[in-house]
Amino acid sequence: MLKIRLSMGGAKKRPFYKIVVADSRFPRDGRFIEKVGFFNPLLPKTKKERITLEVERVKHWISKGAKPTLRVSRILGEAEIYPMPPKGNNPFKAIPKKDRKKDKTDGAKVEPKKEPEAAPKEAAPKVEPKKEPEAAPKEAAPKVEPKKEEPKKE
Repeated sequence: MLKIRLSMGGAKKRPFYKIVVADSRFPRDGRFIEKVGFFNPLLPKTKKERITLEVERVKHWISKGAKPTLRVSRILGEAEIYPMPPKGNNPFKAIPKKDRKKDKTDGAKVEPKKEPEAAPKEAAPKVEPKKEPEAAPKEAAPKVEPKKEEPKKE
């Protein structure tokens, strides 16, 4: 399957992308069929050098069945070559990942499922795990100073 996707280049902390047509089985920065443009995310959005496209070649590959990735479809959508993809809705995006699991029920409009209330059922008595008998708190052991070595006599 053909994909129109970004291939990363540039130096460390200075990304630069080629927009390429490649088989989906090829590595991201590996073999590609044709280079159809460039994308420089470091330039401001107002500069025209930020995105360079060969529009005729992009249209040709789309007609051949190449599918752009999400990021490339946004780039092509801004250039009005391809329809802009719909905006995603991730209500947890602003919440740090470590806190997301805790707040999933508290967060957006996620409501827990309510079970129909029926006659209260007699539940089996709860069995608590056996606890060992509590002993008096252990007293702190007296601090033992390490033994000092005596110098050897010759």
